[in-house]
Amino acid sequence: MEFLAIGLLAGMLSGLFGIGGGVVIVPALILVARMGPETATGTSLAALLLPVGALGAWYYYRHGFVAVAPAAWIAAGLFVGAWLGAHVALRLSAQDLQKAFAIFLVFVAAHLWFTAR
Repeated sequence: MEFLAIGLLAGMLSGLFGIGGGVVIVPALILVARMGPETATGTSLAALLLPVGALGAWYYYRHGFVAVAPAAWIAAGLFVGAWLGAHVALRLSAQDLQKAFAIFLVFVAAHLWFTAR
């Protein structure tokens, strides 16, 4: 269920701001699912497989760094979440959308900064 939630969140933020893998999925897999950075990156690419990460995901997969089932659940969440995010984004003003994105980026940056090992 945590992987579906990550996919939904990434899909919504993708629909809202045009972001997903590197900003949302990879940090979430590292922090929530406790994956290593390589597996989180490979799993994110697998979830975003076509056409974005096909070759990169295949390379990670060949080296044992893709969790296939979580990638599939994340992809399912992205499918629905992107629609939800687009639905919300189109109801916000451009100014509010820009401010929301800035707040999101500050939160992610601060969290990564203070939890870096």
